[in-house]
Amino acid sequence: MFFPSDLSSFLDIVRQNGDAAYSFMFAYATSHSLLLGLFAGYAAHSGALKLGTLIAVCWIGSFTGDAVRFWVGRRYGAKLLKRFPTLQRGVQTAARLADKHYLWMIMIHRFPHGIRGMAGFAYGMSRLPWSTFLLLNFVAAGFWSVAVVMAGYAFGTVSEKMMNDASSTLGVVMLVGFLGLSWFLSKKLEQIAEKS
Repeated sequence: MFFPSDLSSFLDIVRQNGDAAYSFMFAYATSHSLLLGLFAGYAAHSGALKLGTLIAVCWIGSFTGDAVRFWVGRRYGAKLLKRFPTLQRGVQTAARLADKHYLWMIMIHRFPHGIRGMAGFAYGMSRLPWSTFLLLNFVAAGFWSVAVVMAGYAFGTVSEKMMNDASSTLGVVMLVGFLGLSWFLSKKLEQIAEKS
């Protein structure tokens, strides 16, 4: 299979493989955040994916991923930290933030790059009850899914108005620039979270 050389060809591949794209987005949402969700929102704007289905898939995937990490942290957390001491710093940072501010921490931990994987695990090692975590995790997963997918969708709307040909080099450059800016801002948010 060839790698598409322009955005239009790439979106055609996504459109032709919709079910696989949704499965990929579910798997991605369970483990990662932000960038691919933004691109998927852009793809939904172009008609390659259905917006409602995409949000639901990302919501369920995001919720499931953090619930699994919470369970692992609750059940095996101390043993895993002894086995993998390099994880301690990230888990301790997330746990410290969760002890002080678990409500806002659960609501925003999906956005900064690098914190998400540790946060669910750290919540599981905390005293946070399952019921509280699951409720907040469900709301936060929905908030993240809607925000990220709609940001990508909005970018599609703006870029369409700015250019006539979505497959042009300018369209690809704008998309890469938008994703790069999103990554940069998430890194800054991670640094702020680590300092608090």
